[in-house]
Amino acid sequence: MNGHRGKLMTAQEAIAVLLHDGDCLALGGFVTNRRAYGLVREIIRQAKRDLYIEGGGSGGDIDMLIGAGCVRALQVSYIANSGFTPVCRRFRAAVEKGTLLCEDFSLDVHTIAYHGAALGLPYVPVKNMLGSDLVRQWGISREERARHPKLPAEKFVIQDDPFRPGSPLCCVPSPQIDVACIHVQMASPDGTCRIMGAPFQDIDIAVAAKRTIVSCETLVSDEAIRQHPEQNSLTGLCVDAVVHMPYGAHPSQCFAHYDYDPAMLREYDQASRTDGGFMSFLDAYVNRCPTHEAYLDYVGGARLAALRVRPDFGYVPGLKRN
Repeated sequence: MNGHRGKLMTAQEAIAVLLHDGDCLALGGFVTNRRAYGLVREIIRQAKRDLYIEGGGSGGDIDMLIGAGCVRALQVSYIANSGFTPVCRRFRAAVEKGTLLCEDFSLDVHTIAYHGAALGLPYVPVKNMLGSDLVRQWGISREERARHPKLPAEKFVIQDDPFRPGSPLCCVPSPQIDVACIHVQMASPDGTCRIMGAPFQDIDIAVAAKRTIVSCETLVSDEAIRQHPEQNSLTGLCVDAVVHMPYGAHPSQCFAHYDYDPAMLREYDQASRTDGGFMSFLDAYVNRCPTHEAYLDYVGGARLAALRVRPDFGYVPGLKRN
């Protein structure tokens, strides 16, 4: 890298400098795919509070933030560790106790809204939710929304299509994202990123956010990543910090690198059933591991190596998945 630091930071630096209490935070990946777990663990270590989370198709990383007391409100379409936890348990407990504000959208509408945010649109007109309980039922009332400037005043507004009078549209506000955290397979110090496999909503939230933090499996020079620009996914113009973080998506999977960790996902499913179990899990994997490197040491090199995918398959054959 010839000593060129560019936008390189440690996870501790990036979270401390770029993420503030009360921010609207969007997280990349999908359910158990390429979630930014390493950055999430650092958010928990730094005890960030009152975050407004844009969830989309969410996983256990957001569930951990909820259980750790970091989250004030969540806009979500799905939150689970598929195959292990059908509905994340700290999320469910917080909703049932009334300690978490939560709004529900369909996954397709959430995805369209992220794209609208990336385009700088104030809202997106859709038909997808019309006629469903997603329109009839609001998780967060107008009165509650008025107390939270980070939340739009309305969940949506229904109005006629201006080009087809009598045809209703559901106008959904585009998220106003302060910080996006995504994990990618490759990045360079100037912030150029390469995502292998499905990009999910990552590009849209990175473009839409005021500040974007990227963790990466492989760090290469600016010159090297420019050798194949057609393979790159995100310009450094959209990125504020790059954190070199091998296994930064663990225990979720990272395409072309490693499979998800079924043993840890099963462990979390059991631990997150109770307040005490969750706190013990958090103590072991977050509080006693002050850095990502300490976390990897605690998990163990042999366990991580066993998750490396077979290149010709793209996954680990014979991995016990349930």
